[in-house]
Amino acid sequence: MNADAMRNHSTMTCAELLIRLLRETYGVRTLFGIPGVHTVELYRGLEGSDVQHITPRHEQGAGFMADGYARASGQPGVCLIITGPGMTNIATAMGQALADSIPMLVISSVNRRDTLGLGQGRLHELPSQQRMISGVARFSHTLLDANTLPDVLARAFAIFNGARPGPVHIEIPIDLFNAPVKVPDSWQAPTLYRAAPDPEGLAEAARLLKAAKQPLVLLGGGCVAAPEAARALVERLDAPAVTTINAKGLLGRDHPLDLGANAALPAVRELAASADVILAVGTELGETDYDVVFDGGFHLHGKLIRIDLDPEQLVRNQHTTLGLVGDAGRSLALLLAHFPEPLQRHGVERGIERTATTLSALNLVNDPAFSDFVPLYKTLADHLPEAILVGDSTAPVYAGNHLVSQPAPRRYFNASTGYGTLGYGLPAALGAQLARADLPVVALVGDGGVMFTLSELATAVEERLPVVIVLWHNAGYEEIRRYMDANGVARLGVDIQAPNFLTLAEGFGCPSVRVESPEELANSLAKRVSSGPLLIEIDAAAWQRACRISDQDT
Repeated sequence: MNADAMRNHSTMTCAELLIRLLRETYGVRTLFGIPGVHTVELYRGLEGSDVQHITPRHEQGAGFMADGYARASGQPGVCLIITGPGMTNIATAMGQALADSIPMLVISSVNRRDTLGLGQGRLHELPSQQRMISGVARFSHTLLDANTLPDVLARAFAIFNGARPGPVHIEIPIDLFNAPVKVPDSWQAPTLYRAAPDPEGLAEAARLLKAAKQPLVLLGGGCVAAPEAARALVERLDAPAVTTINAKGLLGRDHPLDLGANAALPAVRELAASADVILAVGTELGETDYDVVFDGGFHLHGKLIRIDLDPEQLVRNQHTTLGLVGDAGRSLALLLAHFPEPLQRHGVERGIERTATTLSALNLVNDPAFSDFVPLYKTLADHLPEAILVGDSTAPVYAGNHLVSQPAPRRYFNASTGYGTLGYGLPAALGAQLARADLPVVALVGDGGVMFTLSELATAVEERLPVVIVLWHNAGYEEIRRYMDANGVARLGVDIQAPNFLTLAEGFGCPSVRVESPEELANSLAKRVSSGPLLIEIDAAAWQRACRISDQDT
């Protein structure tokens, strides 16, 4: 914050300074929160600012919106949350963001300093709110002196901009909101450069890759800020590349060296096991990206080079030959400099040929497991080719993880892997739409999961967000039904009663339609408007029948 911005305010309250710092120093333009008796003074600080405040209908929705906002924009999502129940409500969303390294700033109130930890039965009191939330945050800090607020915020944004990101929690006792704060003559956020890997280590990595006969590249969500460097390096290595779910679109749509997020499928497993040198960048090599069938069948036998901001990640899940600590984007660019020309692989099969052979063996379009969803994603791609697809844990998303190819990163993300919470899709899609008003956004949800956060449809209508909500209605928790059937467990708690979603949508003021075929879906998408959301319910059983008839006719 510069002196001009503060010239007429030599002192202000802690709450006013918080909003000033967020807006003028850190460029925050959108806040998610539900006002409460403990946070009203924060809203005094918002008066007269150009910061947009979005009111979700539940604090979990606020967290998921902030998550979607951050994934779509690359900027931290910021929440204002009430003491106690507000924090327990948002904890699930923070857990999802922590699992996927998503920058999220959660600013909450907490009881007065002189009452903390005393168990006096105060409104919203927890024994230790900070201790409770620390497990889903990079750090949780209790502000005890209002004048230290600039330093604590700087620490939070240092995590977002210079380290492995994730949720950060700052709680402010309610007796500090009105505390007078001497405004610094100037306060400017430091310019931070992320760590670069050791030059000798990079040279050794380049040497191993140049000597490789069958290299493989694994690219995770940590790479999304560097699509050009990632694409150039893969091409110069002439190496097949697995792009995880959070890295979809990194190489561009249908790149000939992109194996997609298919590491759990047999053909990709075979290719991975035969690779003599593997370069893994910005990926934790976790099971829900590489072993989603949960049978321990993904194995790397070659020399493994790993690059990650977090040194602990370098030794998790697979045996590492060479580990480099550094930012994925900077590392890719620096490693690329070691390969000024594409490698010439004499006497061995080219990477582009190995990729084509593997993709042909996968034959995803004709796989019976995905056949119901191929026309779904084709219809979406035909009518909304630039759309951001945001998913919940639901059958179309499980299939989309394998089928979807996107033109750029940050345009496909969901909660079907990692922490795997239900209810993510709808509010996260609203956050993505707020971050990227220039792109269409599609929420992919199921009739079971959407009930966790269906109330956020009210937020979509209120804010006139033109999100298309594609609701796959298969009358219950289909994925769990299959697990029960496969394990000989009687179906209990999975065949649940669903509401009439069209009636509910009407009650919220949201246009809606039920469709039973790809043709009807296409007609509905053509009616999408820019003045608010559209809910499209797909009758799963009818859709499956229509697709089978279409296949027979073909």
